[in-house]
Amino acid sequence: MIHAALYARVSSTRQKQQETIDSQTACLREHAQARGWEIPEKWVFTDDGWSGASLVRPALERLRDLSAQRLVERVVCLSPDRLARNYAHQVLLVEEFTRNGTELVFIHNPVATTPEQALMVQFQGMIAEYERAQIAERTRRGKLHRARSGATSVLGRSPWDRSTSAPLDDSLSLHPRGRRGRPAQFTGTAGSLSADNKAGLVL
Repeated sequence: MIHAALYARVSSTRQKQQETIDSQTACLREHAQARGWEIPEKWVFTDDGWSGASLVRPALERLRDLSAQRLVERVVCLSPDRLARNYAHQVLLVEEFTRNGTELVFIHNPVATTPEQALMVQFQGMIAEYERAQIAERTRRGKLHRARSGATSVLGRSPWDRSTSAPLDDSLSLHPRGRRGRPAQFTGTAGSLSADNKAGLVL
């Protein structure tokens, strides 16, 4: 009896809406059971809400540790980009699992066994990486456009009240003595300070 582990990952909000981690795991389980592979309950590894751009993921690290102990024969994953978004990371993981005697099984993109398949896998990995870079660039341009149009600050919130052109009470601006607040106001005669200034604020 072949013992198989399952690995599923969902990162973005869009993916969470279109394909939950449960539906992805169910697909993997169905694929393995149809081939008569046994799946220990503790061998279902899921990274829900983790980016594939990084190799530092809780479930992936546990799976790699299990493979290093040469306990798991096969790992079933939906596609290479679920394992890692970066092609270089995909290659690193495939080589690591293979070295440990663990076979990787991708449902949508089988592991290459011919030069032609290897080339196709490379293209798929590069396309996944390109799409991730495109999303990051569009997000950056969107933030920059909103900042230039005055809709938002590049810091996420403008520290100025446009109606008075003065810092808000809870803004990021700090007085020399470390207190937040509006500038002190004169109440009448020169040298007569407001209650705020008497409390310790500086003009």
